Formats: sequence, C-alpha cells, structure tokens
Amino acid sequence: MDGVRDFLADIKEHGQARGNFLGLLHVVIGRRIQKSDGTLVSAGLSWRDLAALLKKIRWDPEAVRELGLDPRQLPPRDRQRYWYSAITLARVDSPEARAAADRLAATLQPAGYVIGPTPTVQGSK
Repeated sequence: MDGVRDFLADIKEHGQARGNFLGLLHVVIGRRIQKSDGTLVSAGLSWRDLAALLKKIRWDPEAVRELGLDPRQLPPRDRQRYWYSAITLARVDSPEARAAADRLAATLQPAGYVIGPTPTVQGSK
C-alpha cells in the first residue's frame, strides 16, 4: 500500500487529478497501476483502504464537489468515514467513471505511470 500512498502523494503534489477526481477513484480502486519501468504500484484497492489513504495524505475534502457532492453533507468529524461515504456515492463503476479514468491514464503517462485497462466482468461483452 506504500506504493499507492506515494502515487497519490505524487498526483496530489502535481495537481494531476484536479478536475478528474472521479477518474482517480476509479483508477485506484479497479485498475492496475505501474511505473513506466514495470514496477507494480497497485493492482487495486478496497474502498476502505482508499478512504484511509485519502485521510492519511490529507486530500483536499473540497474535491468531492467534482463528484457533485456537498462536503457539508458528509461525516465531518471522521475523515475516513467522510472519504468512504464520498466513494460510495461517486458511482466509481459507471461509464462516466471509466471514461474519466481513461482521460486520467493519458494524463499520467508522461509522468511515468502506466494505468491498465478497465477490468472486464466474466460473461460480459
């Protein structure tokens, strides 16, 4: 999980997810993330683990506005619950999230990250 923490901190520092928070959530939860040299960063995280990381690196709580959420409507005192609630409401499995993740993947490639494709569900077309 240290690799994901470093990945999120790097993206936060360079502002690469600004305007594409939904795509970031989709990528970290459901896609394979590697460095351009092939080093595995993540094969996907649970919602709970992602919420804990967002709390730990102090991601800007205002980012939920990009998801159409009002920060005042989320649990204010427990940041892990705050982020978990936001992820739950974000619809990270929607077609919009997949498209946002594809845009983010293209943005991150010059920064040295390779984002895998959206996983497919067996039996779907």
